[in-house]
Amino acid sequence: MSAVDAAVYAIHLLFAGLWTGSVLFVAYAVLPAARNGDLSAGLLGTLAGKLTTVSRASATLLLLTGGHLAAQRYTVTSLTGSLAGYNVLAMLALWFVLAGLVEVGTSRLVDGTGRDKVRAPAAAARPFILGASVTAVLLLFNAGVLFAVVVGLL
Repeated sequence: MSAVDAAVYAIHLLFAGLWTGSVLFVAYAVLPAARNGDLSAGLLGTLAGKLTTVSRASATLLLLTGGHLAAQRYTVTSLTGSLAGYNVLAMLALWFVLAGLVEVGTSRLVDGTGRDKVRAPAAAARPFILGASVTAVLLLFNAGVLFAVVVGLL
C-alpha cells in the first residue's frame, strides 16, 4: 500500500468513526434529553446543526476516499462478482441511506426550535435518527466483514 493510499484509508476510517459516533451520540444522549424537555431550543438547534455539518463533511469525504480506495482495488467485474465487491456496494447503499436519514432527522429536529419547542421536534426526528443509528451500526459491521474478507479471514 502506498503512502497516499494509507493516508486516504486513515482519513476514511477517521470520518467513518466520527460520523457514526455523532449519530449514535445524538440518538443516545440528545434525543432523550430533548424528548424530556431537558434541553433548550437553542441548544437543540445548535446540536442538530453540528450533526448536519459532521454528516455532510463525513459523507463527502467518505465518498471521495471510498471512491479512491475502490478504484485502486476493484474493477467492475470484481465489484459485481466477489464477496468484497458486494460489501463495497452494500456500504455505498448504506452510505446513501445514512446520509438521507440524518438529513431528514436533523431537519425535523430543528423544526419548532425557533418557537422554543423541543419535545415535538425530538419526537418527530426520533424515527429518522434511530434509523440512522441502525444504519450506522450496519455500516460498521459491513466494514468489519469487508476487512475480514480483504485480509483472508472470510
